[in-house]
Amino acid sequence: MATADMTTNVRERSRPMTREEKKVIMASSAGTIFEWYDFYLYGSLAAIIGAQFFTAFPESTRNVFALLAFAAGFIVRPFGALVFGMLGDMIGRKYTFLMTIVIMGLSTFLVGILPNYESIGTAAPIILILLRMAQGLALGGEYGGAAIYVAEHAPANQRGYFTAFIQTTATLGLLLSLIVILSVQGYVNGAYPDVALMKDGVAVLMADGNPTMVKAFNAWGWRIPFIGSIFLLAISLYIRLQMNESPAFKKMKEEGRTSKAPLSEAFGNWKNGKIALLALFGLVAGQAVVWYTGQFYALFFMQNVIKVDSFTANVMVAWSLILGTGGFLVFGALSDRIGRKPIILTGCLLGAITFLPVFTLLTKTANPALYAAHQTAVTVTVSPTDCSFQFNPTGTVKFTSSCDIAKAQLARTSVNYETIESAAGTVATVKVGETAIPSYDASKLTGDELKKAKATFDSSLNAALKQAGYPLVPADNTTIAKAQHFFDIFSAQKLTIVVILTYLVILVTMVYGPIAAMLVEMFPTRIRYSGLSLPYHIGNGWFGGLMPATAFAISAQTGNIYSGLWYAIVIAVMTVVIGTLFVPGGTHKKDIFAGDSAAK
Repeated sequence: MATADMTTNVRERSRPMTREEKKVIMASSAGTIFEWYDFYLYGSLAAIIGAQFFTAFPESTRNVFALLAFAAGFIVRPFGALVFGMLGDMIGRKYTFLMTIVIMGLSTFLVGILPNYESIGTAAPIILILLRMAQGLALGGEYGGAAIYVAEHAPANQRGYFTAFIQTTATLGLLLSLIVILSVQGYVNGAYPDVALMKDGVAVLMADGNPTMVKAFNAWGWRIPFIGSIFLLAISLYIRLQMNESPAFKKMKEEGRTSKAPLSEAFGNWKNGKIALLALFGLVAGQAVVWYTGQFYALFFMQNVIKVDSFTANVMVAWSLILGTGGFLVFGALSDRIGRKPIILTGCLLGAITFLPVFTLLTKTANPALYAAHQTAVTVTVSPTDCSFQFNPTGTVKFTSSCDIAKAQLARTSVNYETIESAAGTVATVKVGETAIPSYDASKLTGDELKKAKATFDSSLNAALKQAGYPLVPADNTTIAKAQHFFDIFSAQKLTIVVILTYLVILVTMVYGPIAAMLVEMFPTRIRYSGLSLPYHIGNGWFGGLMPATAFAISAQTGNIYSGLWYAIVIAVMTVVIGTLFVPGGTHKKDIFAGDSAAK
């Protein structure tokens, strides 16, 4: 176990912050809120945007692909960390701030005016992903600068508390995006009529021959929050232009001690490279999966898995953020007294232990009919060679085997099922309780035979699922949670949902509140921007950002709506073990300028 001695150095200032310094920190936090708002708009609207830009793909693939487009912004974040981290260590924190906010704001605005798949075809999702990548590059340079900027202004004995304000910006940005979405959604859907769903220029018809209608917000109103972000960009730019450079960087630049090659200095030797690896695997990876499970996957799970309507899901999550966000400051301040590491690892451990029962309780509370239906055993007996992984990002693969057809239908209705392997050549059979429904092989049928086989399978399976209690028609499900307006939460069912989601947010505040201060304390000033940014954005961009898409894909493949949570659980446990054994504790007592070559 690491036993590094992190004693207080008398050179570290511990006086109270001046009014001007507090103003700088609050201005930095406000600008960062707006930047997170831009980034999270897509996450909050992933399901709606998926229907706009990935309409050519099967429904199960569409959901995964929409999440992967969201994750694209996270995948490139480490590269943004390298580029902007280097610039931040070489030219300063302030000017790097200005570049990242402009890239982020313009990318968000362009998403709002981008034509959808129906208008320009495959160019639409390609451009969307490119814009998401531009956002990710900008955010890759944003967080490190904000965290360092605040930490280098803050008194030694309050670094955790003041950097926690930066930690709140991600959640407040999400909350702001939800409030804007709810406000616009309520107005647009109330003032404008529903719109017919189109595909290839023709209205998509329902079984009764009538056009499929979608809400005005889903059709075009979702663009308004993106377009409106141009005003937040103007405000953010004004705030950033009023900020002064970090005093630590100014002093270092005046003394000619800035790094000429921060990337090679930060990662080109084992001494600093080891710190980055410990920060990634012993702190950030676990923090990331707990964070994205508690906020984004919880929202996606409610909307797309347990079928709570998007308005209600957004209301429930918004209230949990309002109630839980103060935890960032609480745990940030607590970390100034007892240390960062114990709080972060405790949050990871609690997440690993409780995610499965908490999400099960969320299903039971938010959609009791679905939860009750899950108690009826459903199995799919298949030939192992008959099943494929149903992810189709190009939209060109046709899933025609009896196994694929059966599993796709079950996934659409959020059925929990087990797969039973049978002899090669066996036609897949779905068994709901005691009722067995044979599937069909679409590759061996054509014309009327194919239509008849599909109709027979669909009607038989739906009848069996309905008999088992599955709520196949959303309008007929009287047990599901539904909020009529933002303050419609005062029932036992809805308050319980808010409490469950607030618990998940509190876990987020535990792992995320102290992380900025601890990462700052692990790296010397001259390479702090680069050193901190890369492990943070690999952890949050790859381990965390890919969590929703990975979890959903795992659940779709295994047939269990909770199995994707094991991704977060395994990584959280890994972080607890590595962090406990190898990451040094007591960093809250460290002089963050003690490693500077000119410190005397």
